Amino acid sequence: MAGDTIPTVQSLERPDKLEDILRQDRGDDCLPCKVIGSGAFFGLGAYSYFSGMSQLEKQRALILKSNSMFGMRSRKLGITGISVGLVWMGLWRAFK
Repeated sequence: MAGDTIPTVQSLERPDKLEDILRQDRGDDCLPCKVIGSGAFFGLGAYSYFSGMSQLEKQRALILKSNSMFGMRSRKLGITGISVGLVWMGLWRAFK
């Protein structure tokens, strides 16, 4: 603490640039952290897709019988969208 300098009032009044703050906060990720993190999102995406489609097929008769405005197509699209979103997050985690 002996080598620390006291900032001036002018430097405290001026806001820091957001890009500089984010660059300092980012830190470095190790390769195993990226692999495990992205693998978790890939696994969640695959699990979400296969279990969602399985549950949807089990409930097909009940869904069609209910005459809901959300039929099988929109529900499948929703499950696929969630799964694609999770896989996209895994790709983003792997390469960012």
